[in-house]
Amino acid sequence: MTLPSQQAITLPLADESATVHLGGAVAHLLPRPVVIYLEGDLGAGKTTFSRGLLQGLGHKGAVKSPTYTIVEPYALDSGPVFHFDLYRLGDSAELDFLGLADYLEAQAIVLIEWPSRGQGRLPAADLIIGLADDGDSGRIATLTAYSPHAISLLAHLRL
Repeated sequence: MTLPSQQAITLPLADESATVHLGGAVAHLLPRPVVIYLEGDLGAGKTTFSRGLLQGLGHKGAVKSPTYTIVEPYALDSGPVFHFDLYRLGDSAELDFLGLADYLEAQAIVLIEWPSRGQGRLPAADLIIGLADDGDSGRIATLTAYSPHAISLLAHLRL
């Protein structure tokens, strides 16, 4: 799915802690409901970013990659967060059997790793976060907003 870009920013991330910090900074600005796509190669930092976001929302426990479970739900005081990893999805139709529509109706924050594997079944993203290796100097994060709330988030993001 190709969407017209509304606004984008690119940020250098020196290390894993910078990726966690970015997640926490984004967490404080998120509206509900919101759909965030997380894109990048294996090991690019998608789950690391998710850990920072969840910790920024008050989650105290571990944050694991939902690669094998497909979705990890988090019941937080501020509302539910659903973290999807579609890497192992065989067919996007499997999302119907997982009850994706129910997750989307929950006024939740929905994080989706590997969104291309759910093409045709996923809602449009409010925010797409692309993470890429930057050689020896860490990672690069590109945040692209596709909704008014996400555009506002980028305008107010401070690191």
